[in-house]
Amino acid sequence: MIDDGTGLFTIGELARATGLTVRTIRYWSDEGVLTPVTRSAGGYRLYDAEAAARLELIRTLRELGLGLDAVRGVLAGETTVAQVAAAHVAALDAQIRSLRVTRAVLSTVARRGSTAEEMTLMNKLARLSAAERRRIVEEFLAEVFDGLDAADPDIRTRLRFHAAELPDDPTPEQVDAWVELAELIQDPQFRTLMRRMVEFNAADRGPEVPAGTSLWFMSRLVQLAGDALRKGVAPDAPEAEETLRGLLGDADRAAVLERLTAVANERIARYRQLSAVVNGLGAQPSYEEEFAWVVAALRAHQGR
Repeated sequence: MIDDGTGLFTIGELARATGLTVRTIRYWSDEGVLTPVTRSAGGYRLYDAEAAARLELIRTLRELGLGLDAVRGVLAGETTVAQVAAAHVAALDAQIRSLRVTRAVLSTVARRGSTAEEMTLMNKLARLSAAERRRIVEEFLAEVFDGLDAADPDIRTRLRFHAAELPDDPTPEQVDAWVELAELIQDPQFRTLMRRMVEFNAADRGPEVPAGTSLWFMSRLVQLAGDALRKGVAPDAPEAEETLRGLLGDADRAAVLERLTAVANERIARYRQLSAVVNGLGAQPSYEEEFAWVVAALRAHQGR
């Protein structure tokens, strides 16, 4: 405090009292977050005790990482410390998520020995914002289901779940799977394949067919074909015909064979595998043997 009876402080005295540098205090004054109450006869800035307390608040807010605009808003009463802190927490959370993704990408690159080009692609896809990732999924679903209102709505729900979001704290395996999954659902040929499956479903469903029937048929197929496999029934054996009748009834078997061949596509199976990894579900049953048994049985019993 200067010894003139005014109770005011020079910048140098504030610096000694607070441990801050003169340069820092002067900068904050120049930026308008610490306003002097007056100037001395020699033109030096002078501050009162309230300014000294204000300086402590500024330092605290700056140490917490707040920018000068946010500090200025708090000091002007335009926002509260709690509101600024909440916004800062949200920003830090976003930064932490980004760092976690970066760590996972680098771990994947180190494990795979990726080239620079692969690393660039992985980083680009993995670091897409949640909104951008949702856009990719929505574009995929829109193209696959466009105009196919008769398709089982449960299939759309399943596909939306399978085209999963990358978690906030992904493992390297999840980053790897998400990158491949994102490339897959943006592939025009894969979208055409998925749309063909949905077209088959839409053509099979009448107006009164309840949602979930398609999934019920798949469950029934797995059950009956699984029973046949466990009993050792060969697809071309006479007993296989009984299983086919129990599963299909009087349905057009040639049409069913065409649909099942599409469902059993290797890329669709890969899509399911990648989705399970991204969703953190671990290895999921593919039922490849059951589907292969029914396809083989249909081919063996054609015309019977």
